[in-house]
Amino acid sequence: MNKQLQDDLTKLAELLDAVKLQGLEFLAQIGDRPTSTKSLIKEEESLNEVGLGGTDTLQLFNEKFESLIVGSSGPRYWGFVTGGSTPASIAGDWLTSVYDQNTQTTKGQGDVSATIEVETIKLLLDLFNLPNDFFGGFVTGATMSNFTCLAVARQWIGKEMGKDFAKEGVSGDIKILSALPHSSAVKSLSMLGIGSNNINKLKVMEGNRESTDIEDLERQINELNGQPFILISSGGTVNTVDFDDFEAISKLKEKHNFWWHIDGAFGAFAACSPKYKHLMKGWENADSITVDCHKWLNVPYESAVFLVKDQYKLLQVETFQNSNAPYLGDPFDNFNYLNFLPENSRRLKALPTWFSLKAYGRKGYQEIVENSVEMAQLLGGYIEAHKSFELLAPVRLNNICFTLAGDENQDKVFDFLKGLNETGKVFMTPTIYKGKNGIRASFVNWRTNSKDIELVFAEMNKLMQIE
Repeated sequence: MNKQLQDDLTKLAELLDAVKLQGLEFLAQIGDRPTSTKSLIKEEESLNEVGLGGTDTLQLFNEKFESLIVGSSGPRYWGFVTGGSTPASIAGDWLTSVYDQNTQTTKGQGDVSATIEVETIKLLLDLFNLPNDFFGGFVTGATMSNFTCLAVARQWIGKEMGKDFAKEGVSGDIKILSALPHSSAVKSLSMLGIGSNNINKLKVMEGNRESTDIEDLERQINELNGQPFILISSGGTVNTVDFDDFEAISKLKEKHNFWWHIDGAFGAFAACSPKYKHLMKGWENADSITVDCHKWLNVPYESAVFLVKDQYKLLQVETFQNSNAPYLGDPFDNFNYLNFLPENSRRLKALPTWFSLKAYGRKGYQEIVENSVEMAQLLGGYIEAHKSFELLAPVRLNNICFTLAGDENQDKVFDFLKGLNETGKVFMTPTIYKGKNGIRASFVNWRTNSKDIELVFAEMNKLMQIE
């Protein structure tokens, strides 16, 4: 055995203890960890001939890279809808690495860790009050979830046209209808060969809204004259967390032939709260749904689920089956996740989610969701009452979309944001909303409290006074 490997095996407890203590120190001080960094490093281009061993490598990492690690899982990182890992999910994630399973099957003589994944999907369906007629699995994020769902939709629309796109390749005129699809859905259309430009844009509702105009949707459906299509709808838009009218879409689906996909990457968690679950009413009638776990569920990256109606399992297998691997047997008699999603190699992504769901339960996630919304409303109230800032849209759920007051300050917005982020006290992201330069803050972290809001707003005021 290699000497460094042998030494590390002998001293494994010491190495893991050192990592544990470093991790605990990071988590204990995460509220004080800068949310941005200016650290620069010189990248090495050659590998050392003899390894350093685990302990010395940890020391090298700390000397070279540790300062680059920002507090992205902390209470004031409000960019990109980034969640923060709960304690239980960290435990699950560590064990995922320790057990190192290639999660595929639920029965057999080898790894059957997919049993955990199947159970976790059932727990998520229960959390969201969705029926058990959805089949689901874990992927790396919303992009791969959208990709998986839309791949099955692609196969469905091919069959409606008398074709097998999985075998023959994509051909013909595929209609995609959507108002404000997330960039990951658009990217998925590109990867699937459908084409990112092949979206028929729907109007949005009037009155500072981002949700689909149902009248325009119905008009465009009628213009298709019975041609099947794919509808991509929003369960929470990225700027203002606006929701499409799922009840109205459900009624249209009763009359027309289309695949209905909901991108509910973070907005789906509105279903966890009695106060906000009405926003998701009717979503159980969709054919497929995307939900991110590393956002509002607060588990480590990379974690998302796809949900596809059970009735489309054959289409899903036609899309993803490893057809040149006969030793895998019948995909329905010998269930294997690799026949139902893109990856053939998979870690046990479900375990951190299982740990967190069982540790905190329905009540825990209700409180996380409602606290996030409360924090968004608190910051929104401060912004609305201050003469230097302007809300670009109402605070509908957990996102704030705002700008500097006055058209004359439009060219200063992104410089203001750059200065704010450089304080290291908070991180927000730039956006464009209805033609205006804006700033977006997303609240999903379980740690965020009112003191964080007050601290950040004080920094915002300080910057405005300097200018």
